[in-house]
Amino acid sequence: MRIGLTYDLRAEYLAMGYGEEETAEFDREETIDEIEKAIRELGYETDRIGHFRRLVERLAGGDRWDLVFNIAEGLRGIGREAQVPAILDAFGIPYTFSDPLVMTLTLHKGMTKRVIRDAGIPTCDFSVVESEADSSAIRFKPPYFVKPVAEGTSKGITSRSIVSDRAGLWPLCADLIGEYAQPVLVEEYLSGREFTVGVVGAEVIGTLEMGLRPGAESGVYSYINKEQCEKLVDYILVRPDADPVIREVERIALECWRVIGCRDAGRIDLRCDAFGKPQFIEANPLAGLHPTHSDLPILCNKLGIPYVELINRILHSALARARRESVHTGS
Repeated sequence: MRIGLTYDLRAEYLAMGYGEEETAEFDREETIDEIEKAIRELGYETDRIGHFRRLVERLAGGDRWDLVFNIAEGLRGIGREAQVPAILDAFGIPYTFSDPLVMTLTLHKGMTKRVIRDAGIPTCDFSVVESEADSSAIRFKPPYFVKPVAEGTSKGITSRSIVSDRAGLWPLCADLIGEYAQPVLVEEYLSGREFTVGVVGAEVIGTLEMGLRPGAESGVYSYINKEQCEKLVDYILVRPDADPVIREVERIALECWRVIGCRDAGRIDLRCDAFGKPQFIEANPLAGLHPTHSDLPILCNKLGIPYVELINRILHSALARARRESVHTGS
């Protein structure tokens, strides 16, 4: 079986003149190397494709694959993570991870929270702000938490993201709107414990609690904290059998996963309010796969799940879906 790899390589975009933060979501060379190595260890043939433009060129040239292992983030627009899945759907080529609808929905954190809220899943009050009038219309009380509505890797999140009073809200919103050319999400600030839950296939595999070390930006899993996680963040494996809060966290995470329609593998992020009640923050259906730097592999390492086994489970989920779809369509 021939498996293509689609991805955005950070070094390529840096060489084109893009900045460090602009390329923060893109993958390092070692990530692609490790994914390809794992796929080959599992007995498959691999073919590196690269970003969506190269995918289009290869498809136009007649190339096809039995499956594409897709981790391409895309560069521009609210639908950037959906670009490769949409192209592959058009050509009838199966791929790993979620479909274009899920990828576009979850990139817009405000729209995702609306879906989650409509499903009756706990998530704190929020508002999407595009103007000073939107900011003034917010009814819930401070402190607020402010971030770009459609960025990953904690881009735009700093110690300034926690706003203690209404007077400071619009100035920060205006700064972020100007810097990232998109609306911002304003939420109630959740002061409790923060978790990320790993889901593989349709099952929760475990949960990490984020602990900030001395020297980290306090109270927030910020861009700096995430980029320098090896020295600023403690990833603590927490168990549902030892803590009823974790049982609730994992229950909510799996419900979110199913409601949104995520596939194969990813993460659901939650944080507790001042009363210790878990609240949905965001969904990550295209979680990073760097073997030692990304949250999902870090969780697997702590659980004793080898990296090659994580890749195997992702492929197994995607291939099983491809077989079901092939039977349904008769192709």
